[in-house]
Amino acid sequence: MPDDIRLQRRGSVATITFDRPERRNAISYDGWLRLAQMTGSLAADGETRVVVITGGGDQAFSAGADIRDFERRRNSSEQARAYQAAFDAAVEAVETLPVPTICKIKGFCVGGGCELTLAADLRVAADNARFGIPAAKLGIVIGYEEMRRLVALVGPGNASYLLMSGRVVRADDALRFGLVNAVVPLSEIDECVAELADEMARLAPLSHARHKRIMRRVLRDPALPGLTPEERDLPFVSFDSEDFREGRRAFLERRQPAFVGR
Repeated sequence: MPDDIRLQRRGSVATITFDRPERRNAISYDGWLRLAQMTGSLAADGETRVVVITGGGDQAFSAGADIRDFERRRNSSEQARAYQAAFDAAVEAVETLPVPTICKIKGFCVGGGCELTLAADLRVAADNARFGIPAAKLGIVIGYEEMRRLVALVGPGNASYLLMSGRVVRADDALRFGLVNAVVPLSEIDECVAELADEMARLAPLSHARHKRIMRRVLRDPALPGLTPEERDLPFVSFDSEDFREGRRAFLERRQPAFVGR
């Protein structure tokens, strides 16, 4: 496994950093495997409340898939299917994390790097960020899951613009498209994201996890056919939790609640 993806912890906030600034933090095949493994561990540890994903340095979040993998791992449809499986597993692991995720984006965020950010809950960009999915410049096609996430986030018109033009757009355009939640000065983004992550980490983890499950279900099929009994119960079971009782007491006592995730 590569050592160019770092995991750091600050209290209940975990930060995953793609640390290959000399290659604009391009992600290798082994990097996707490592990301899936790392994310799975965070999902199971019971201590992490928020995950931040970012790139090393100020020049790139990630330039996407490492082009050097194309010859060895993406040189035929058979190879591409195996590569896609690794990519899908990593991105799905991010999407299904039971805790909030924030992508902190500086510099270039293109190709697979941009597609990865679509799986996060929030995307905060520095004013030097640049976004694009130039698959057509390489003669390749993005997958169904990436397309689903892209269209759900920016709509079919903006998705078509990004894919059909192959252009790399500025941070203010990405904000206008709905591709990011906020754009802040590069000099302020670290502090801004740290403050946001800390604020989110203090909120009820059961609420976060269940909101994420409900949102994924709604986005996959807004008509909501065939909800299971467990899915129908999700908006209500929190009323039986310790966290609900603590939240109610804290509100009445005018203090910060101490949620435990039970």
